[in-house]
Amino acid sequence: MYIYNVTVHVEPSVEQTWLDWMKNHHLPAMMETGQFTQARLFKVISDQDQGGVSYATQYHCASKKEYDTYIEQYAKALRQDAIDRFGNSILAFRTQLEEIISVA
Repeated sequence: MYIYNVTVHVEPSVEQTWLDWMKNHHLPAMMETGQFTQARLFKVISDQDQGGVSYATQYHCASKKEYDTYIEQYAKALRQDAIDRFGNSILAFRTQLEEIISVA
């Protein structure tokens, strides 16, 4: 499994608007690309002393191929939508994770 992880620091003044947008617009748009099998949004609960709150969203792909297709065909427009809506009120940090071992 391949996971595209996006951690976003959100200013308190836009937090609820951002969460609504994620739930009703961005997550559905990401899933509509057909490149992800699942999306999960988490609130980061470790130290939050930066004057805001952080959230991590994990988008699951079957393989790196789907991630690469997302980056090539969809990422620019979806990222621009977030910038247009929230500007400097959010700051995103992106990482890619490849599952090596899974123990249940």
